Amino acid sequence: MIVPGIQEAWLLPVIPLGAFVIIALLHNFLPRKGDVIGILAILASWILFFFVLRDALIDYPAKIPGVNGYEWIRAGNFGIDVGFYVDQVTLVMLFVVTTVALMVNIYSMAYMHGEARYGWFFAVLALFAFSMLMLVLADNLLLVYAAWELVGVCSFFLIGFYWERRSAAEAAKKAFVTTRIGDVGMLVGIILLWRATGTFNIQEIIEAAEAGEIGKTYLTVASLFLLLGPIGKSAQVPLHVWLPDAMEGPTPVSALIHAATMVVAGIYLVARVLPIFEAATGVTTLILTIGMITAIFAAIVALAQTDLKKVIAYSTLSNLGIMMVALGLGSVTAAMFHLMTHAFFKACLFLGAGSVIHSTGTQEMGEMGGLRKFMPITFITFFIAALANAGVIPLAGFFSKDEILLALDKHANPAWFIVTLFWVALSGMYTARMLYYTFFGQYRGGGDAHGAHPAAMAVAPAGLQHAAVAAGSRGLHGAGDMPAGDVVHGTTIVATGGHDTHGAVGGDSHAATPAHDGGHGGTPHESPFAMTFPLIVLGVLSIVAGFVILPGVAEGIGLPDGFGALVFNLHEGPEEYHFSAGLATAGTVGVLLGILIAGFIVTDAARVRRFTASMPEFYNLVKNKFYFDDMYQWLIDRVILVLAFGIAWFDRHLINDVGVDGTSSLTSYLGFRMKFAQTGRIPNYALAIVVGILILAVVAFSTRT
Repeated sequence: MIVPGIQEAWLLPVIPLGAFVIIALLHNFLPRKGDVIGILAILASWILFFFVLRDALIDYPAKIPGVNGYEWIRAGNFGIDVGFYVDQVTLVMLFVVTTVALMVNIYSMAYMHGEARYGWFFAVLALFAFSMLMLVLADNLLLVYAAWELVGVCSFFLIGFYWERRSAAEAAKKAFVTTRIGDVGMLVGIILLWRATGTFNIQEIIEAAEAGEIGKTYLTVASLFLLLGPIGKSAQVPLHVWLPDAMEGPTPVSALIHAATMVVAGIYLVARVLPIFEAATGVTTLILTIGMITAIFAAIVALAQTDLKKVIAYSTLSNLGIMMVALGLGSVTAAMFHLMTHAFFKACLFLGAGSVIHSTGTQEMGEMGGLRKFMPITFITFFIAALANAGVIPLAGFFSKDEILLALDKHANPAWFIVTLFWVALSGMYTARMLYYTFFGQYRGGGDAHGAHPAAMAVAPAGLQHAAVAAGSRGLHGAGDMPAGDVVHGTTIVATGGHDTHGAVGGDSHAATPAHDGGHGGTPHESPFAMTFPLIVLGVLSIVAGFVILPGVAEGIGLPDGFGALVFNLHEGPEEYHFSAGLATAGTVGVLLGILIAGFIVTDAARVRRFTASMPEFYNLVKNKFYFDDMYQWLIDRVILVLAFGIAWFDRHLINDVGVDGTSSLTSYLGFRMKFAQTGRIPNYALAIVVGILILAVVAFSTRT
């Protein structure tokens, strides 16, 4: 029997590709619309991964990297290969993608049951798995880019799955257009690197950059263009605006694409080509700065969100930013370790949110509360994942956060370290707020037509009403233990002067679709086993995944001397695990301080109102996400559309009417006039010849020297 190994890694994406073709073409004729085929395909890829891992770790690191491929195009000296490259970073990504994709596929069997496009949903999930696995395995930038764009197409399909709803269609277009901005820059960077080196192969480009074969200025420009792709795909400021709106897609999509896999494609690519960025001038510093801005910005915005999925979405943005910080410091170990642990606890959070939505029919936290009594499995797994997200010891997020703090302590200015501790505290704050409003207190749903219990309603103090009016709103209501100005039973966010109506801005349409109206207006209940099983698996991984950083644990499961000895910056070599009691204490104190501050505020409705009333301008700024969307809308309306109108006028009147139609009209007119010169009389022609000869003679004699 031939046991598949590292050279057969190409089978991992091929299997889900086959499933996509079968389900997409035949789902109307298949039992259960073909969902079982999609699940079996990703299960096969998941099992095959362990054979690849086993082969890679035999005589480690003798078989790494594993390279396999074939020639695709050859024209003279120009050639393009379809190549597969398996190293330590690839192995981590293969495990993350296949594991999360498998859990999401199983979860979707129950969550998406009854959907009109149930079969198409599983077909696109399979296509996405193929695209992401190809992206991870590709050994050249051209193949990476092809898979990169296919991932974007799958994201467009899944975000806009409920395309009948205008908000979902707009969110899909917003995601597609925003990420294309980064992707165009990435393509320019790829072309520049190919022009300088004559190859698309990533390792050959890295060797050329490190050997100084590419000029510093040229390499820096190419690197900056290339970086635009990860900034867009991993939703870094200022191209972050698409990710929160992507919550319009079904919740399993949020877990698979917008928490654990697609959005980390940018992180993966930066880790893969980090030596190129390090060889350029100032690019790693830029990565560090953008990452830190994104991490702090998103954590602050998460504090004011009322939609459960959007809180988790901004948490994702924040964590992606901190991964970029680690890469900016050159710590591939810390970045990839946090990528792995984050994938598990964030996927668990999104799937847990889906379980809550399935049960209550809403995703507004103002209509939740007290759900721990009704949904014990969802609560326990969500609670574990939330604390892991905050970085509470000894959960997975603690160990990966600790590695980032260690990298900051070793490589960065102390100011960056202090800012990161502030990020840790903010993570604890929005996590505690989210947990309290969702699972603690009294259940606020099912009371009236809007789903809010009358006992949970309260009118804000007059002082805050005045602050709200000053901010441009018409009034202010607050749920009994929701921050003043947050959405209450799907009405208006009056403290910001805006509105966030349930079902119009939120992600799923469960409140409107009978297939998902699990308990809205009634008593919430636990989700079926097909949904709770993935939660349990991901909850367990949120506990244990962090321990692989420890050498003893890693060796016990067959890994070489800890995660840092497996995944590391090639320049610096394997990272030996080092536990710093001081850093661990600082991080733990930071997160506990954030949890305590949030707990102190949110458990008292009057205190919440006083807190928001004390800073109405800042609250409005945060609630409106620092007005990024408004700024972009203004730029589109006042700059881009104006320029487009001017260009359209120039094209229509000067290019078309003058340049194209004008020349044809002139030719037609001259032809019309010249035809009268043809009289048909020989004396006229003879006279014309004589006159012409005389003119030529005069010209000839007058120009003689």
